[in-house]
Amino acid sequence: MQLIEWLKIILIGLIEGITEWLPVSSTGHMILFNELVKLPMTPDFEEMFLVVIQLGAILAVMLVFYQKLNPFNSTKSAIEKKQTWQMWGKIIIGCLPAAVLGLLLDDWMDRYLFNYVVVAIMLIVYGIFFLIIEQKHQITNERIQALEDLDYKTAFLIGCFQSLALIPGTSRSGATILGGLLLGTSRFVATEFSFFLSVPVMFGASLLKVRKFGFHFTGTELGMLGVGSLVAFIVSLIAVNFLLTYIKRNDFKAFAWYRIVLGIIVLVSFQFL
Repeated sequence: MQLIEWLKIILIGLIEGITEWLPVSSTGHMILFNELVKLPMTPDFEEMFLVVIQLGAILAVMLVFYQKLNPFNSTKSAIEKKQTWQMWGKIIIGCLPAAVLGLLLDDWMDRYLFNYVVVAIMLIVYGIFFLIIEQKHQITNERIQALEDLDYKTAFLIGCFQSLALIPGTSRSGATILGGLLLGTSRFVATEFSFFLSVPVMFGASLLKVRKFGFHFTGTELGMLGVGSLVAFIVSLIAVNFLLTYIKRNDFKAFAWYRIVLGIIVLVSFQFL
């Protein structure tokens, strides 16, 4: 491939690494990017590529939260290890709704929902939801201010919200954070649990796409997956730490307005392309 084609792969990895963790929809941004700048790949490989490079982003989360997610950490007390296993139980329960619906609706969604119109509408709709829920969140008490206080029922309900992100443009992190805020968690707990839920969900989604595509990769295709994933990993390390720091002093309204403005621009501009 020419240098310009590799630059496209690097750029899509950059977009994935930034938008996967911010509540603005990574898949939506990648679909929009590909509408404007066609990636140098077949349609079947492209469908798989846009999902599998998320593994780079997932590895970044596992590195950032290694101590917190590792139940075998020798520096943890018996109580802390028990809490870590309990957290994994809540993560698995929270992943069940998206896993079931993803398996049932994967082909249908790929056929009918992966287009710029759906992405733009979801960007706008969930941007409005964020503004409404943030306003409500300011006048309500946060009953869950630590991950240890998150119960299994709330974890499952947040997982139900996560399943809404199967529609491109919704944002997996955005849907889970919105769900957490509605259910009474703090912004920090909602964000951190959203990161944790991403690990099994995105691993599962990647395996599903690879199985659907098959394991017959060319050398160039493996190179594109490797470069895209590596860039997503590096950028995700920065994005995750940025968001965790940002929400300690700020709400999500800036992201809401970004979604709304971007959605409107997409709906208007794509009519002329």
